[in-house]
Amino acid sequence: MRRLVWRLGAVVAALAAAGAVAAAEFPDKPVQLIVPYGAGGSTDLLARAVAQVAPRYFSQPLVVVNKPGGGAIPGRLDVTRAKADGYTLLFGYGSGEDLVVPHQRQIPYDVFKDFETVARISIHSIVIAVPAESPYKSLADLAKAGKEKGSLTAAVSTKGAAVDITFLLFGKAAGIKVVTIPGSGGADAVTRLIGGHADFGGGHPSEVIPHIKAGRLRALGVALEKRDGTLPNVPTCKEQGYDVVTAGSVKGIAAPKGTPREVVAALESRFQKIAADPEFHRIMADLSQPVDFMTAAQYRPWLEAASAQYAGLIKTLGVETK
Repeated sequence: MRRLVWRLGAVVAALAAAGAVAAAEFPDKPVQLIVPYGAGGSTDLLARAVAQVAPRYFSQPLVVVNKPGGGAIPGRLDVTRAKADGYTLLFGYGSGEDLVVPHQRQIPYDVFKDFETVARISIHSIVIAVPAESPYKSLADLAKAGKEKGSLTAAVSTKGAAVDITFLLFGKAAGIKVVTIPGSGGADAVTRLIGGHADFGGGHPSEVIPHIKAGRLRALGVALEKRDGTLPNVPTCKEQGYDVVTAGSVKGIAAPKGTPREVVAALESRFQKIAADPEFHRIMADLSQPVDFMTAAQYRPWLEAASAQYAGLIKTLGVETK
């Protein structure tokens, strides 16, 4: 029995040593970052910012591969089917397609069972904004107007998406009726808001900050637990007395299920160094995207809680999908 125990211990030690060696040598070829969206979007720009700084921490290049279309589902599916060796990663893990869509319709994979969480790089708040010439200077002003008018209209990109859910949640918290008006995307929603076709609207910082700087929009609040680093002077909804906190748009990284723990740890460590790099912070500031890193151990339960929150909100708010 002692001999058997010794042999088992030797096998475990050998496997651990082999894993350590593999992690130390990883990567020995380029790593693909699969972005399931088109070029030029916020996730694509973030991935390219990571790839730009990566040579300081990766011995091989990070290659951004755009796989848009199909509601961002096919790109994710490609990652689940890839070899679980750490060389094919999903970039943008934690977006609405992961946290919201699975509660609205069937998708061909399990968001949590088919991916290994690697890290979170950024989280984009949802900003509530109004046209610059609007008389509303705070969320309290919006709430008062909603009660006086009977309802407020809000410009959103898509019915049932995170922004739509957040604006409906504001209506509930403020005790007013909010009618969301969908369009053809985030840029279209912001354009309609600037044109005065809705009482309020907004979106993610990268969508609204250029218009705030240009004096076309005024930000009234952000729907995060803490202030958004890209809009430090804009108070949260909670600071203003409205319990409106949602996950927003999350930019994380995942690997196919079954990727060795040592490889996941090696990836996590390198991405953490990128997230702490001063040059990366400068690039992200130019993109109006905050850096908000989480390790795999932190990110996984956070994602699960965010998913559960959206599931509850979709039900209680009676959220309609497109």
